[in-house]
Amino acid sequence: MSRIGKHPVAIPDGVEVAVAGQMVTVKGKLGELSRTLADEVEVAHEDAGIRVSPRGNGRRSRAMWGLSRSLVNNMVTGVSEGFSRSLAITGVGYRAAADGDFLSLQLGYSHEIKLAIPGDLKIICEQPTEITVNGIDKQRVGEMAAEIRRLRKPEPFNGKGVRYSDEYVRRKEGKKK
Repeated sequence: MSRIGKHPVAIPDGVEVAVAGQMVTVKGKLGELSRTLADEVEVAHEDAGIRVSPRGNGRRSRAMWGLSRSLVNNMVTGVSEGFSRSLAITGVGYRAAADGDFLSLQLGYSHEIKLAIPGDLKIICEQPTEITVNGIDKQRVGEMAAEIRRLRKPEPFNGKGVRYSDEYVRRKEGKKK
């Protein structure tokens, strides 16, 4: 039995959920999300919330049970509260600036890197060394944050690079004489 899947997804005030077959649509104050869930699960809108249950007893249907419940929960949380991922930039001369539809990054390369900001995400740079990615879709927020981090991963000797603000970079000792 799935420890995650057996709990119904609670629906907060101000959030509307529509279930049509395998398609789940969630509307809230921040926007609207919809997703088609796997055929191995059944979705039902009840008084307690949204209940996801497996159709069979096979390995795949049990795996999709917990996954589908988590996806629906993330949709409900996203349209009501939103998701955020913070990045920290460490290094001399390394900085970021969000101007319009582009994120400009100077990460020690010979050129400035310009990333297009997708329309469904919001990127804020309160300080030149801090980036915050906000959005309603948890997967899109995580993908964008990972894409920014991938441009200059934190290195273990000086600690320079782009890292998640809650990430710990294990430092190594340099060469000895």
